[in-house]
Amino acid sequence: MLAEETDRACAAALGLVREHGLVADEALVLSDSNKVILRVLPADLVARVARHGEHVAPLELAAARALAASGSPIVRLDPRVEARAHERDGFVMTLWEHAAPGGRPLDPADYAAALARLHHGMRGLRVDAPHFLDRVAAARAIVTDPARSPDLAPRDRALLDGVLAQLGAEVHASGREQLLHGEPHPGNVLATDAGPLFIDLETCCVGPVEFDLAHAPEAVWTRYPGADAELLLRCRLLVLAIMTSWRWDREDGHPGGRRLGVEWLAQLRADLAASGIRLAAS
Repeated sequence: MLAEETDRACAAALGLVREHGLVADEALVLSDSNKVILRVLPADLVARVARHGEHVAPLELAAARALAASGSPIVRLDPRVEARAHERDGFVMTLWEHAAPGGRPLDPADYAAALARLHHGMRGLRVDAPHFLDRVAAARAIVTDPARSPDLAPRDRALLDGVLAQLGAEVHASGREQLLHGEPHPGNVLATDAGPLFIDLETCCVGPVEFDLAHAPEAVWTRYPGADAELLLRCRLLVLAIMTSWRWDREDGHPGGRRLGVEWLAQLRADLAASGIRLAAS
């Protein structure tokens, strides 16, 4: 967010927390991108603040409630505040417990075990979440529209669209689908004394667990029990193609996004060649 928006978001969060009878003297910015993540002190809770219309709170809240009830490894909604989306001053906010960091780095084996527990807790949940193919379709909408990705060379455009179309269909054909976190990369996992805890449930989607594993480091997915190696390979290529497509969107605001777009295109080509997978159009 712009600095002025961030200041207003902090003020809105402080006001909301005070309305619930908690002491809120300052809001520390933990993250600031399309939404602002704030630690509110001394109440010691975390506010996730988004512009009105840019927050998928119903999905996030439904998943958080269900997973907390099953004992899944997630950061929970703050029990001192009504568990809903709060609208104030043009923002939508959800309020969460602050999970204090532990004394050691995130261990890959613990990370893999926690992700397996999360998937177990998600299995069978009935939450109205999008399908992973919706994410594939959104990426294809970028790469197939030169107006949205004007700097993408024709050769690169064809590569991305081919990977997205073919591997998206092949992954879907596996039939191994359930509710997923959606983006369980290291930035969405907190190392705490209670073990790894997952955050940012607004990315939940439906798909195979291998689609989630494709967002994690190699040291994690090699330790995950029962993963399908061939399906995981396709998911890794697919996720890389999705992320690369985002970096070529003319509206992308990611710092260094174009540099990453170039690097990831080269990596996609190399990984695809090493995989032995041939695209139908190749």
